[in-house]
Amino acid sequence: MRKNIVLFIVLLLNVSVVLAQDWQTDFTKAKEIATQENKTIVLVFQGSDWCAPCIKLDREIWSTDVFKTFAKEHFVMLQADFPRRKKNALSEKQTNANAKLAEMYNKSGGFPFVVVLDKNGNVLGKTGYKKISPEAYIKEINSFIK
Repeated sequence: MRKNIVLFIVLLLNVSVVLAQDWQTDFTKAKEIATQENKTIVLVFQGSDWCAPCIKLDREIWSTDVFKTFAKEHFVMLQADFPRRKKNALSEKQTNANAKLAEMYNKSGGFPFVVVLDKNGNVLGKTGYKKISPEAYIKEINSFIK
């Protein structure tokens, strides 16, 4: 009985690792991966601990199995987070990198703001939070890709 419980826990952990969203936080690395794997970059500007629509977008789209499975094969997910709570503070290096991304791609400072980029960092399209299914969100992102 105990072996079955241990086996179940190990399998459960393996499944959760497979389904975890692989977020990049380094723009240069994201472009390298996109180039090597011929993928589109989905850059997400969010306030993970204060922005209600950002939290909804994460829960309703990014965290779904449907989106994670599709994204793993087609997108490089790049996160530019701007948390406000001290306990969620990013390193100074990451804060500066995110600010630089915002200067380049999110001058209006909107949250959540999703920018679809080609492997070179050229903007293909922009969107944000929408109360739609993960499948519809994937379709919208794909509509920007030529």
